[in-house]
Amino acid sequence: MSDVLVKIEKSFNISLNDTPANEVQNFGKLCEVVVEKVKKTNSDSCTTQQAFYKLRNAIHASAGHDNDIIKPQTKLADLFPRDGRIEAVAAIEEEMGFEIQLLKPKQWIVNAFTLLLVVSFVLAFYYLAIGIGGMVIAGLGLQLAGRFGKEMYIKTVGDLAEKIAREHYLKCRRDASTINKNEVSEKLRQLIVSNA
Repeated sequence: MSDVLVKIEKSFNISLNDTPANEVQNFGKLCEVVVEKVKKTNSDSCTTQQAFYKLRNAIHASAGHDNDIIKPQTKLADLFPRDGRIEAVAAIEEEMGFEIQLLKPKQWIVNAFTLLLVVSFVLAFYYLAIGIGGMVIAGLGLQLAGRFGKEMYIKTVGDLAEKIAREHYLKCRRDASTINKNEVSEKLRQLIVSNA
């Protein structure tokens, strides 16, 4: 739950540290606390739609794709071929002003280095030097895999727009001094579900 709270704080640019735990006893109360802390003017405009247009403009500006071909159902793999994918996503993140965390390593690589880490930890009880060496290799392997991963688990531009709208809510708003109070509970629910 602490990871979810950090994501909520980041998305809505608030701090929940001064909120007593007994004050937030259910999901509805969490929504009320977030809306109260954001203190923005209410506007009925759709944040996911605004995130889509911001994303489309960033893709156009950084990768040169025509806006007409960038639709919610457009496959990200068609826009970003495997070769040069890391650089293309970095250019979009720079254009948007925040990380979209789109790329990940292949799952079997993560599993292999995680297994090596666990085995090395156990091995350290019997052969300290070998165990520590294995843990160092596993840690470095996981870091490199994360840095150079090219897999996209999000398939379409629309799915990516929804992801960035929930993870960077205020940064996606056309007018950062507004919030759509009707959306807050849905965005919070999406953050919790995506983190489960």
